[in-house]
Amino acid sequence: NEVDRICIIVFQLQQPLLSQVSPHTNISLCSQDVKACARLGPGHIGPLPKNEKQVSTANTKKNSKDIWCEEEVAEGSQYDDLTDPRPQPEYEIILKQSVGTEDLFLGLSRKDPSSMCCEAMLVKIKLPDTKAKEVVLDVKEKFLDLRTPKYKLGLHLPDPVHKNESKAQFFSEREELEVTLLMKRPMDFINMQ
Repeated sequence: NEVDRICIIVFQLQQPLLSQVSPHTNISLCSQDVKACARLGPGHIGPLPKNEKQVSTANTKKNSKDIWCEEEVAEGSQYDDLTDPRPQPEYEIILKQSVGTEDLFLGLSRKDPSSMCCEAMLVKIKLPDTKAKEVVLDVKEKFLDLRTPKYKLGLHLPDPVHKNESKAQFFSEREELEVTLLMKRPMDFINMQ
């Protein structure tokens, strides 16, 4: 059979490679034992696997029947309520950067116009027919939760923020809430100079 002959030739070409990589493996193939060639795969190249069981400390839990650990759950997921009929208000996220003339014309502070050098995030939320006293706002490091009797907004933020250094201001004439969030950025050592 032509297929058997090709399989034997391929195996004979691979055998010197297999003996160099794993000298413990002694694989012999007779011309009648073509099925042995079909059982070989990429896993047969290299040293034989050890039979020792390695216990991973990351997967061991303290006799718990938890399906996942706290680190695996996204922050703010406890606020996701699919049965809540309140609509999501319109919102806009604007990145802010404090620049002066020395930054704009001379480039002295090493800031550039990219979003990486922004210090704050402004979230503008339109809340028609809403009063300031009806707004309940909760800011986490990566999540903004806003609740009113008419609207619900659970916003996963694009960057982590300093939750204790946030400011919110409600403009009654525009019926808009502006939340300014100071961002935690990897370039803070440059941005905050």
